[in-house]
Formats: sequence, structure tokens, C-alpha cells
Amino acid sequence: MSRPSPTAAVVFDLDGTLVDSLPLVLSAITHAVEPFGPGRPTMEIFARLGGPPERFMPGLLRDPRDAPAALARMEQFHRENHHLIRPFDGAGDLLEQLRTQDVSLAIWTGRDRGTTEWLLGHHGLTRFFDTVVCGDDLPTHKPDPAGLREILARLAVPAAETVFVGDADVDVLGGAACGVDTVLIRHGRETHPEIAAKAWRAVGSPREAYNIVLACVS
Repeated sequence: MSRPSPTAAVVFDLDGTLVDSLPLVLSAITHAVEPFGPGRPTMEIFARLGGPPERFMPGLLRDPRDAPAALARMEQFHRENHHLIRPFDGAGDLLEQLRTQDVSLAIWTGRDRGTTEWLLGHHGLTRFFDTVVCGDDLPTHKPDPAGLREILARLAVPAAETVFVGDADVDVLGGAACGVDTVLIRHGRETHPEIAAKAWRAVGSPREAYNIVLACVS
């Protein structure tokens, strides 16, 4: 899978890209909004992901004033069950192989820094990454490309020599706005044509995305 430029850096989203947290995230949000009705379809919740919960939660509630209580329910549910989050099969092997290729690695996630660092540390992934930008590090959030631009500046790598891998529409939009080739993991969902057109590659599973990344650095 050749690219016009060499690949000097690979940036990953975290949830749904390196770790299989989506079922827990969706369950936590469903639990959070349950007392405040109406219930929301799973795909509607998924479409709103990509930034901090404080931003998307009010839009899922009948009365936005219930957001603090809903957020508290979500945080408690997540805290009690976050041990269930596991890396996707092949994620660790991918990162090990990339480290032998002299490629800079980073994470750009909407998840807060506290839980991001816990997840990376718990699964022994911290050592792979040169830098991490989290959802509460900057005043902007995906799809605003500021977080990705910050990563490129820290790594001193141009956009043309970077690949970004994510699983949400905001990942594609953020990568495209930054001029970074973005691989979208669809997880079987339909992708809007406008989003698909902005993705460099769209695949169905993390494993397929990992294979593309390896081909880019080989």
C-alpha cells in the first residue's frame, strides 16, 4: 500500500482503534441517559462521539439541565467497568513492529487524560508512544485539527509523512483538515459519502487497518 511520501509517523485514535472500548462506552452513555429519557438509538449515540462527554451529553437529554447528573451516572458506570476494556487483537504486535521501523508513534484521543493514561499503563502500551494528546488537553476537540497539528509539531514530522488511524467521522474530518492521510475503521457501519470521500482508506476492522499501516512503513 504505497503512499506518495514516506511514512515517518503514525497517529492513532484510542477507543475503537487500539482498544475495544466501544461496547462499554455505549453502555455507559445508555445507562447515563436512561432516567432522563427518551432512549437514544445506539447509532445516534455513536455519531456524537469524538469529544468530551460534557460536549455531547446535553444533546442526548430531554432537558440539558440534567447533564451533570447524567455525566455522574456515566462516570460511575465507566469506573466500575473500565477493567473490561481490552486492546484489539493484533494491536500490541502492531506497535511492537512499528517500533522496529524507526517510526514515531502518537495518540490523538477525545478521552480524558486520566483514563487514557490508566488504559495505556494497565495494558503496557505507554512505552510505545512518543506523545499523547487527550480530549482535555486543549480547548478544541475533534474534528478541529488543532490536536493533530500539536502532535505533528511535537514530533517535528510533516503532515505528508504521517498516517492517522481512527474509527469515527470526526477522525476523518480532523485528519483531512490537517492534510494527513486517514484510515477509517468502520466497524461494519455505513459511512456517509462525504466522509468516505475524505478518508484515504476505509476498512471494516482494526486488523485491516493495522495491515495497511504496516504496508505503509515497510
